[in-house]
Amino acid sequence: MKTSSIEKSVPEVRMGDAELRRTDRAHVWHPYSNIDRILEDDFPLIERAEGCYIYDSNGKSYLDGIASWWCVNFGHSHPELLRAIEEQSRSLQNVILAGMSHRNVISLSQKLSALSPIPDSHCYFTGDGASAVEAALRIALHYWENRGYTQRKKFFCLKDAYHGDTLGAISVGYVERFHHQLSGLLQDNYRAMSPHCAACPFGLEPDFCDTECFAGMEGLFAQHAAECAAVIVEPLCQGAGGIRLYPEDYLLKLRVLCDRYNVLLICDEIAVGFGRSGSMFASERAGVRPDLMTVGKGLTGGYLPMSAVLASDEIYQSFRPSRGGETFFHGHTYSGNPIVSALALRALDLYSEERVLERIQPLIPLLAEECRALQKEFLPRSYSSAKGMIGAIEICAAEGGAKRAAGLAEAAWQRGLYLRPLGSVLYLWPPLLISEVELRFCFQVLRDCLQNS
Repeated sequence: MKTSSIEKSVPEVRMGDAELRRTDRAHVWHPYSNIDRILEDDFPLIERAEGCYIYDSNGKSYLDGIASWWCVNFGHSHPELLRAIEEQSRSLQNVILAGMSHRNVISLSQKLSALSPIPDSHCYFTGDGASAVEAALRIALHYWENRGYTQRKKFFCLKDAYHGDTLGAISVGYVERFHHQLSGLLQDNYRAMSPHCAACPFGLEPDFCDTECFAGMEGLFAQHAAECAAVIVEPLCQGAGGIRLYPEDYLLKLRVLCDRYNVLLICDEIAVGFGRSGSMFASERAGVRPDLMTVGKGLTGGYLPMSAVLASDEIYQSFRPSRGGETFFHGHTYSGNPIVSALALRALDLYSEERVLERIQPLIPLLAEECRALQKEFLPRSYSSAKGMIGAIEICAAEGGAKRAAGLAEAAWQRGLYLRPLGSVLYLWPPLLISEVELRFCFQVLRDCLQNS
């Protein structure tokens, strides 16, 4: 019998590490990774993960200090999340969400809306953070067109924000180091000064300022509000732009400004939602209700891709043709996938059952204190900050900057802690179910690394 090309391509013998790396180098393109280092270094090969740890092909464990790109809030291999995937996969794997529905996505939408700061919201499901941002931007533009304001075609945003790597997301979240090749393709939106406390242009400390940096946003609103559909921000933490944590007062002032000028507020909670800030959603810390909110990452506990846009009922109703609106012609093949919806439902239940918000409260001051202590002892000219379960040290150029941060991360890896700096920023973003012992281990490793650097 003739053998198919697919059967021929399946290796019969399990590859060893050296062969795996050779095959990887021949066929895999790693995101956000220096190709020369991939070609030259013996990069880690991860075989399995459990709890807060990942294990390489030699069986060595590493504490996952960044929750596998900020998403595995419950750690790895949580039995309840694995069970949800397995059980749902037996009955319904995928079904189009256009014009029909299923039990899981209905229950998920209801539960997500009830948890959110937009309790009357309607959930539009997408696949990842950037696709949720793209949908939110388009919803905002379309909403104003439905209402007859066809001139509102632009957005307010923050400099050095990050909202994903698709063109619409980059147009409101441009990071020069990541996106400079695309500058000629992007919409020219209005960018305000970021609230960058580590390098405050006014020379102020967060505890003794009145968010003077907000004046730039106020000026843009005064000049351009009639042109703009919405303002989009990462509430309380600009993530990939450099883990820039900023005060709740900035977000509160932004909500007031949006109300004054009749501009929609989009809170991008992809990274900071689901307990990361110390509250279920970061916007809640400021007592702010967004008009649109994007969520993802921790929505499924980080196990499978899913994101969503939560839109207020007013925005949703504007799309009804019977009220002069137009259908939202935008969609994704796997929107509201039944398996991933079942997983997300179980994850939302676990936030309550595992008492995640209660469990992290004693760890939050520990994280802040340890970051501050390390910075003062070893990096006195640098800057430390923390909010919720995010801790960061921005290493100044005089103390080694990005090169020092990279060296510390490499040294931490050798000692069993996985970190991935952002330029000169060394940060911790651990699973939310991390124990106090495990968190103290992280800081002991960092202390050892700093003492020997």
